[in-house]
Amino acid sequence: MPARFIWPLLGAAILLAAAAIEFAMGRTPICTCGTVKLWQNAVVSAENSQHIADWYTPSHIVHGLLFYAALALAAPRLALGPRAVIALLVEAAWEVTENTAWIIERYRAATIALDYYGDSILNSVSDMLAMLLGFWLAARLPAWASILLALGLEALALAVIRDNLTLNVLMLVHPLQAVRDWQAGS
Repeated sequence: MPARFIWPLLGAAILLAAAAIEFAMGRTPICTCGTVKLWQNAVVSAENSQHIADWYTPSHIVHGLLFYAALALAAPRLALGPRAVIALLVEAAWEVTENTAWIIERYRAATIALDYYGDSILNSVSDMLAMLLGFWLAARLPAWASILLALGLEALALAVIRDNLTLNVLMLVHPLQAVRDWQAGS
């Protein structure tokens, strides 16, 4: 089989494996509301992280931009296909970890996401695909454009929902009450 088919097949296998693991963990395939939406606008909602895309989708695109940059620096001679598979493995590992009881409880305790109960499998797979979109964009854009895109997506989410990848990581690793208060609108 030609190498050009191996990497997409490995990527599909990673997506399916992550979905199967999440299903075995008890994650719901789709929103328990019984519908599938392309976009879920409300962040403080039981439907957040349950549909195809939401205000956290930009952070997964930023993951792809960052993973591309990190792998371009760490493994510059490695072909694009294997780098994309490595990035997808990292993203899939995060998606599975993010949906463990430990991380869900951490989100509830350390952030304003008091009603967060994890992603649907549809949302999780969509997040992995959004990461691949970011990776694909970074492979085609000049570095300066990737940087501007990442900063723009972070600024957009910050302005609209008072959250983004940067704050998400900060609040998981070292929660700050001042940030939590600001995010809650206090």
